[in-house]
Amino acid sequence: MFLFSSHVFKLVTTKVYRRHILKQRGWITALIMFMSVFEVAFCQNQTPEQESTQVLQLHYQDRYVVVENGIFQLTLSNPEGFVTGIRYNGIENVLAYTGKEYDRGYWDLVWNFPGKKAKKTKGTLDRIEATKMEVITQNDEQIELSFSRTWNTSSTTAVPVNIDKRFVMLRNSSGFYSYAIFERLQGWPAVELDNMRLVFKLNKDKFHYMAISDDRQRYMPLPDDRIPPRGQPLAYPEAVQLLDPIEPEFKGEVDDKYEYSMESKDIKVHGWISTNDSVGFWQITPSNEFRSAGPLKQFLGSHVGPTNLAIFHSTHYVGAELIMSFKNGEAWKKVFGPVFIYLNSFPKGVDPLLLWHEAKNQTTIEEEKWPYNFTASDDFPASDQRGSVSGRLLVRDRFISSEDIPANGSYVGLAAPGDVGSWQRECKGYQFWSKADENGSFSINNVRSGRYNLYAFAPGFIGDYHNDTVFDISPGSKISLGDLVYEPPRDGSTLWEIGVPDRSAAEFYIPDPNPSFVNKLYLNHSDKFRQYGLWERYSELYPDEDMVYNVDVDDYSKKWFFMQVTRKHANGGYNGTTWQIRFQFDDKMKNLTGNFKLRIALATSNVAELQVRVNDLSADPPLFTTEQIGRDNTIARHGIHGLYWLYNVNVPAASLHLGNNTIYLTQPLATSPFQGLMYDYIRLEWPVSINYITRS
Repeated sequence: MFLFSSHVFKLVTTKVYRRHILKQRGWITALIMFMSVFEVAFCQNQTPEQESTQVLQLHYQDRYVVVENGIFQLTLSNPEGFVTGIRYNGIENVLAYTGKEYDRGYWDLVWNFPGKKAKKTKGTLDRIEATKMEVITQNDEQIELSFSRTWNTSSTTAVPVNIDKRFVMLRNSSGFYSYAIFERLQGWPAVELDNMRLVFKLNKDKFHYMAISDDRQRYMPLPDDRIPPRGQPLAYPEAVQLLDPIEPEFKGEVDDKYEYSMESKDIKVHGWISTNDSVGFWQITPSNEFRSAGPLKQFLGSHVGPTNLAIFHSTHYVGAELIMSFKNGEAWKKVFGPVFIYLNSFPKGVDPLLLWHEAKNQTTIEEEKWPYNFTASDDFPASDQRGSVSGRLLVRDRFISSEDIPANGSYVGLAAPGDVGSWQRECKGYQFWSKADENGSFSINNVRSGRYNLYAFAPGFIGDYHNDTVFDISPGSKISLGDLVYEPPRDGSTLWEIGVPDRSAAEFYIPDPNPSFVNKLYLNHSDKFRQYGLWERYSELYPDEDMVYNVDVDDYSKKWFFMQVTRKHANGGYNGTTWQIRFQFDDKMKNLTGNFKLRIALATSNVAELQVRVNDLSADPPLFTTEQIGRDNTIARHGIHGLYWLYNVNVPAASLHLGNNTIYLTQPLATSPFQGLMYDYIRLEWPVSINYITRS
């Protein structure tokens, strides 16, 4: 067996160094990972002959089907299609062994008939209990099983959608794949779908360490810690303060599953580690083409349970605008997945937390294999049945540069034909996104056949690019678009600006949390906005008067509070808030005419209204109002953005004067602590008559 040198062995195995290793970059980590993976491969597959003897087997039991390949064993209920057992590396069942069998591994959805949902309910939870099991493929290389149900047209209580859940096991694979085909036929009744997901609840006695990214991983509390009297619910049920946890290290912390949300573009692998068994359980998502609402949409993943989720569609961080609504008679079909449920292990003596790095390596392998060629359904096309679109995106802003600027780091994507920015509300079809390189070049590959518009957004520039040409993608098509030019909204040169146009409020002032309500993971962390209760910090910083920002003096990273929320007053109610932006004009501006342009980009809004007034707080009506917008609930869910909104406000030169000027930003709606706005970026532009480059 391969042996470590003594100093590397100490680094790998000693708990003192464990967290140190996980934070390291460079040759030491690379060396450790290489040797760890080498040893695992050596231990598990010592000879090619041994590997080749592993065969796929399918067994029928009383109410179950069992699939195994010599590495692990998967048990599913028959015909319902619930994952009831996963046996791996000496663990009889990595899933929760208490409670109901249907509560271990399952697909589910939340749905309603239009107008039927009670005001305070979330709709009908359907655990998608199949009625038919069928073997789709069974050979030496793979087994694919189907668990399906067909909607009865005479039913008035079931969701009018046909659902086919698929499970695939490959020979010599340390995991299994799952995907589902949802279909509505023409003529079926109207319905609303709120949430679709694949859920795994793991053995709580074994899986205590959660990892969702390099810098977001930790030992986690137990689900028992959330239950009174050990835990005390806070402002909403998901947030619980741990008063008497089983492990004292968690005492006083706040646990909330939304603290672990991630953007779709970043959800590639996440899961749990059983440190005592050196076993990892991971969900790997090689593509996000089937998720709703584009690369920035935020989804839940892993959280206390221990729970592991693949959420394909949800209204979180967007609200009712993302309910998947089908009209009476509307047909539809969509494939969600496949995702890969991957299990890995290390021999004794290797730090089990390094299983995270090995899972990331497997993720790269899965991404390279996408789109998979082993699925048996014709509804999931292989690579030769897909197309591609390529080009280069440039940004033209003559007030910044006399030449077009490569849109470095921009996201360019294909989504259903629609209006500017419609991709962030689109959920019935597929979306395909690519990140442009330093030259602005992009290549969107493996695009399913269909009709699409091209969309893009570029960091550093407001607004959205939209090419309204309808691209018909067919199998094998390769569309080269050449140079595309995005001209972001701009009427004049910049007088002043606040923030960075990146569709997020992360660059603004984010306070430290109340010491009584912390998640220790996010102390001294770049994602400090994920702490509970930050909305209450505003009232503590501004108990009597609202924030005043002077553009000539203040630093937005130190002064501009990252969310404009309501202020709680002594009797328990709430007040709206008015922020002030102060700036000055000198004598050279006294003869200006026309309109200045105020650009306001919002990163989120939750049941809020933004009113704009200039130099007269009592003006009625205000110069501009958004009226009530948004139901993102980003504030309560520890997010830094929801839906993106861009407003362009004409500010008459006559409303401004020499010396001091003030723009008032009022959010008047105030029945909840979670009403409010997050700003992405604000800019005031000179009238169009003053047109010169302000920076190179």
